[in-house]
Amino acid sequence: MADDGQEEQETRESAGVRVIPVSTRGLLRIGARPGFLDYLKQIWDHRAFIVYDARARVSSGNRRDRLGSAWMILNPVLNGLTFYLIFGLLLNTSRGISNFIGYLVIGVFLFQISARAITNGARSVQANKAVIQAFNFPRATLPISVNVREILASVPVLITMLILILIFPPVEDITWRWFLILPALFLQAVFNLGVGLILARMISRINDITHLLSFALRVWMYASAVFFSYERFIDHEVLLTIVQLNPLFNVLDIVRDCVLYATLPSWGSWGVLSAWAFGSLILGMVFFWKAEESYVRE
Repeated sequence: MADDGQEEQETRESAGVRVIPVSTRGLLRIGARPGFLDYLKQIWDHRAFIVYDARARVSSGNRRDRLGSAWMILNPVLNGLTFYLIFGLLLNTSRGISNFIGYLVIGVFLFQISARAITNGARSVQANKAVIQAFNFPRATLPISVNVREILASVPVLITMLILILIFPPVEDITWRWFLILPALFLQAVFNLGVGLILARMISRINDITHLLSFALRVWMYASAVFFSYERFIDHEVLLTIVQLNPLFNVLDIVRDCVLYATLPSWGSWGVLSAWAFGSLILGMVFFWKAEESYVRE
C-alpha cells in the first residue's frame, strides 16, 4: 500500500501536479453548532450585519404602499379608533377609567409593537431558508435583526403615541417619570426577542404554528387589559393573578402609571417584567442554539 501511494505521488509529480498537504484542524462543518459561548461571540461579530440589515428593512419595509412607512403609525391609530368606538362608546368599558383615550392609546400602541416583533421574529427562520442554506452564519442573527428593526421602526410610533396623549383631553403633564418609559420599553424588547427565538425554532419545524400565532396574540391582547380595566371585569382571584403576572400587562401598567397617573410603578411590576424579559431571553437563546444544525437541513 505504501509503494502504491508513493507511485501515485510520483505519477502526479511527473504530470506537473503538485500535492500540497492541507491541515483541517480548526475547520468546522458547514452549519455545525459551536459551543454556546462561541455562538454568542459569533453573534457579536455579526453585529454590523444585524444593524445594517435592520436599517435597510425599515427603509424598504412599506415601499410597495403609497403611504409607505406611515402605515406603521396609521395601523395602531385606526385600531385604537375602532376599539374606542366599540368598547369605549358602545360597550362602555371606559367607565371608571380616568383618561380612557390615553389608557387606550398606550394599550393599543405598545401591544402592537410586541405583536409585530414576536410575529416577525417567529417567522424569521422560515422566511429565510434560502439564505440559511447558502451562507454560514449564526442563525440567531435573523430574529435578532428582526427585533432591532422593530425597535427602530417603533420610534416614530412611540412619539406619535405621546403626542396623542398630549393632544386629547385631559391633557397630561410631562414629569420626570416619563423617563421611566425607557427601561420599560427595553424590558419589553428583551421579552419580545426571547419569545421570538423560541417560536422561530418551533415554526422552523412545525409551520402550522404560524396559523395559531395570530389567534394566540388576539387572546393575549384581551388578557392584557388593552381597552378595559381588569379590576372592573375580573373578580376571580386566580384569573386576577394570571393577569397581574402577564408580562405585557405589566408593560402597559408601568407606562400608564408613569405617563397618565404621575405615579411610580410598583416594584412588583418591575420585578415580574424583568423576570419574564431576561428569563425568556436566556431560555430562548439556549433553545434556539440547540437546534442550530437543524436549520440547514430543514
